[in-house]
Amino acid sequence: MPSVSASFFWIALCAVVAPLIAGLVPRKLVPEVVLLLIAGIVVGPHVLDLAVMGSEIELLRELGLGMLFLLAGYEIDTSELTGRGGRRALITWLACLVLAFVVIGLLGLTGAINAEIAVAIALTSTALGTLLPILKDSGMIETRLGRTVLNHGAFGELGPVIAMAILLSSRSAGASLVVLAAFAAAAVGVAFIPKGLRREGSKLASIIRLGSETTAQTTVRLTILLLVTLIAVAAIFDLDIILGAFAAGFILRRAMPSGDEKLEAKLDGLAFGLLIPIFFVTSGMAIDVKAVAAAPGVLLAFLVLILLVRGLPVFFAERFDRGPELKDPQPTVRERGQVALYAATGLPLIVAVTEVAVDAGQMTASNASILVAAGAITVLVLPLTASLLAPKATKKVPAPSTG
Repeated sequence: MPSVSASFFWIALCAVVAPLIAGLVPRKLVPEVVLLLIAGIVVGPHVLDLAVMGSEIELLRELGLGMLFLLAGYEIDTSELTGRGGRRALITWLACLVLAFVVIGLLGLTGAINAEIAVAIALTSTALGTLLPILKDSGMIETRLGRTVLNHGAFGELGPVIAMAILLSSRSAGASLVVLAAFAAAAVGVAFIPKGLRREGSKLASIIRLGSETTAQTTVRLTILLLVTLIAVAAIFDLDIILGAFAAGFILRRAMPSGDEKLEAKLDGLAFGLLIPIFFVTSGMAIDVKAVAAAPGVLLAFLVLILLVRGLPVFFAERFDRGPELKDPQPTVRERGQVALYAATGLPLIVAVTEVAVDAGQMTASNASILVAAGAITVLVLPLTASLLAPKATKKVPAPSTG
C-alpha cells in the first residue's frame, strides 16, 4: 500500500499537470476540474493504486471542500438572492425536489432503487463550488448568465444540505429544525465578530490592517479561523461541514460588502493552489471504476435522472427571466440550455449524500460509487457542453448590479 508521503506526491503531481494539459486544449474546452477528477481516478486505488487516502490527506480534503464552499458563498450577492432571479431559483429548486421525490418514489415501488430519499436529494444538487473555477476561468462570473447560474447554484447547494439535515438525520424532523435554527443563531453571532474587528478607528482593526501585508497575514488567518469555527459549529450540531463553510462565505462577504482584492487574491492562491485541487483529485480516487463498469445501465439512468430532475425545470424556469426590472430580453433557447446544464452539474453534495446513506446502511458502496461517478460525469460533460452552446458575442454582457 502506498505511503501517505507517496500518495501526496502523486496528488500534488496531478494538481500541477492538470492545468498544463488544460492549457494545451484549444479554447480551454476541457476544464481543469475535469482533468483533476480523471487524474484522481488514474492514480487512485481502483486503477494504478499509486495513491490512497489517509487521515492526513482526508484532513486536507475537508479543508479543500470547505474553501470551495467558502469561496462559493463569498461570491453570492444577497441582493440577487432576494431579487426576482433569486426567488425564481428558490421556487425552481423546490419544484426540482418535489419532482425528484415523485420520480424516485415511483422507481422505488418497482424495487429498482433503494435509499430513495438520499437519491432524490442528490439529484437536486448543483455543484456551485465546482462551477466557480470554471465560471471564473471563462470570464462569465460577472455576466447576466453567470449571475443566474450563481442564483441556481446557491439554492442547489443550500437546499440539499438543509434537506439532508432534516430528512437524513437520525433526529426527528422537528428536532432537526431546532438544530438548524440553533446553528443559524450561532452563525449570526459569529457574523458580528468580523464586522466588529473592521470598525474604523479601532486599535485592533489597525493592527489587523497593517498585519495583512506582513508575515502575520492577519486577514488570511482570520478567514481560516472563521471557516474552521463554522465547520466546528456545524460538526457540534451534527450537520454537514458544507453548511458551515457556505455560512462562512456569506459572513465574509457581509464583513466586506465591497470586496477586498488583495485578500481575495491570497485566498485564491491558498484555495486553488493547494486545497481545492486536493479535493477534486481525491474525489476521483474514490470512484470505483469496476463497480461503475459493471452497471453501465444504472450509470446512464442516474445521468438521465439528473438532467430530468434538475436540468429540465431550470430550463423551463429561465423562460420567465426578464431581468430585475423586467426590461431585459428573454433568454434564448441556447442561454436557457446553458443555465440548465450548469445547474445540473453536481458532485460534492452527491458525495456528501451518498456517504451519509452508506454510513446509515441505506445504500451499498457500489451504488454510491455509481451515483458519484454520474456526478463526476456531469462535471466532465455538462460544463463543456454549455460552453459549446455559448455564442461568442454574448459571453461578456455585463450583469445588472442588483436583482
